[in-house]
Amino acid sequence: MLEISDLPTLNATLNALSGTLLVAAYAMIRRGDIVRHRALMLGAFSVSVLFLISYVIYHANAGSRPFTGTGPIRIFYFAILITHIVLAAAVVPLAIVTLRRGLRRDDTRHKAIAHWTFPIWLYVSITGVIVYVMLYVLPT
Repeated sequence: MLEISDLPTLNATLNALSGTLLVAAYAMIRRGDIVRHRALMLGAFSVSVLFLISYVIYHANAGSRPFTGTGPIRIFYFAILITHIVLAAAVVPLAIVTLRRGLRRDDTRHKAIAHWTFPIWLYVSITGVIVYVMLYVLPT
C-alpha cells in the first residue's frame, strides 16, 4: 500500500510516463497511424488524470515542500516552477478540448489546437519531473 510520502515519486513517474506516451503518440500521428495515436493519447490523458488525483491527495495531506537551494540554482528552480504551474493550469482545458476534437474526428480543429497543446503538455510533464528531482532527490 502506498503511503502519502510515496506520492511525490509516483507523481514524477506518472509525469514521465505521460511525457513518454505523448512523444510516442506524436510519432504515430507523424506516420499516419491514427489508431495507435488515439490509443497512446488516451493513455497519456488517463495517466495525467491519475497524476492530478494523486497530486491533489498529496498536497491536501502533506502541504508543500520548500526548496532549500540557494544562489543561481534557486533562481533556476523558481523559473521552472512558475512556468510549470502556469502552463499546467493552461494545459488542462487545452488537453480536454484537444481530446474531444480528436475523438469526434474534427481533424482540422483538432490539429490546430494540438499544435499548442502538445508542446505545452510535454513541457509540463518534463518540468514536473525536474521539480520533483530538485525537491526530493538532490537535497539528499
